[in-house]
Amino acid sequence: MNMKRILVAGCLGAALTTTAMTPISAEVLRVLQGQAQGALNVPMNRAVVVESDVPFSELSIANPGIADISTLSDKSIYVLGKAPGRTTLTLLAPDGTLISNVDVHVTPDIAEFKERLQQILPGEQIEVRTANDGIVLSGTVSSTAKLDRALDLANRYAPDRVSNLMVVGGIQQVMLKVRFAEVNRSVSKSLSGSMGFATTGSHFGAGAGGNIDGIDDILSGGPVTTTSTGVVGAGFNIGSVELAVMLEALESKGMVRTLAEPNLTALSGQEAKFLAGGEYPIPVDQDQDTITVEYKPFGVELNFTPTVVDGDIINLVINAAVSSIDTSISYDVGSISIAGFKRRETSTTVEMRDGQSFAIAGLLQDDFTDLSSQVPWLGDVPVLGALFRSAEYQRNQTELVIIVTPHLVTPVAGEALALPTDRIKIPTEAELFLGGVVAKNPGAAGEVARQDFSTSYGYVME
Repeated sequence: MNMKRILVAGCLGAALTTTAMTPISAEVLRVLQGQAQGALNVPMNRAVVVESDVPFSELSIANPGIADISTLSDKSIYVLGKAPGRTTLTLLAPDGTLISNVDVHVTPDIAEFKERLQQILPGEQIEVRTANDGIVLSGTVSSTAKLDRALDLANRYAPDRVSNLMVVGGIQQVMLKVRFAEVNRSVSKSLSGSMGFATTGSHFGAGAGGNIDGIDDILSGGPVTTTSTGVVGAGFNIGSVELAVMLEALESKGMVRTLAEPNLTALSGQEAKFLAGGEYPIPVDQDQDTITVEYKPFGVELNFTPTVVDGDIINLVINAAVSSIDTSISYDVGSISIAGFKRRETSTTVEMRDGQSFAIAGLLQDDFTDLSSQVPWLGDVPVLGALFRSAEYQRNQTELVIIVTPHLVTPVAGEALALPTDRIKIPTEAELFLGGVVAKNPGAAGEVARQDFSTSYGYVME
């Protein structure tokens, strides 16, 4: 066992001795008298040895700020790169004749830069070259994020002297699908009463509530002619006094569903705009009693700027809006009535992968109104006080959600795309006038009618 350890230690020592005695090769330029010399490339902050085949007695460097020189012997010169640039090294023989002029080119140390580039961005096909006193990057990278990393690293070695000739591969076009979904529900209930009496054979009478005209109809023995909905009336006599009672009860329900799905495609880093709607004219009063017209857009609006960050990760800057003319709100200027606008808008920046969805905006709104009015004192009477009271209940609920879904897309042949008009065929004159056919594909026109609006609407956020 001891003999084995001695043999292993001896072999290891011999290997170390051999390695230590092996000379490390250095970059050397050999200068031959009377022959043209190639350029001497010196990395910045590194040294190169120049050897002459004949002894020299004098040497000089044209620009000491670019490279520094020192002699190792009468045939060897040590050249140190100091700053990027070009200069000339001159060697003179002892008799004063010119041995050679060497073109010294000091460049950034791209050897270390290449190593770091492969460590940080492995697998990327990036070529590194030097030009003048800077670095030139070319090749193809898989994403803009990796392109930015390569440029940042190159600026560490050549600040403000980096030329970018790289291109980004992969899919760089993004289609954004936006879904606006809004549901409005409204419920209103009202209950009011009216009471009247009159004496037989005289014109004396009285009433309370809001349906006196209808009560007069009952007192006169005729039908109720009030314009109110949900009115019930009754009349009877107590001796010479004729009484009439009316009750109005009304309940209404309503639901409105709004859905818009704009789609828009843009190149990575470029802004795209979309508007499906119109422009509403608004008069504007100017000086000297003149009126000009300005147009306000309304409808479905979408502005977004996509950026493919890395692979299938997409950064989105979105501004989406849905607006419509609201006739319930208006402003009168002289004889001109200007309608208001209802608008839902969101502006945000999100990041997601291809095919993923994000609810970028949502609204849950619940408006509640409870109103009660009555005749003083009489409305507080138990049971009969309901005839002198009017109660109204109203509730409006709104649910709104905006969902975005980006997709990386590529163009296809024009024949592969279908248009909505492709499903509609124009009928012949005989089919139109004799058969009453307005479209040869009536199923396309009936698609909207077949939609189901009976299910519940809204969304769940966990």
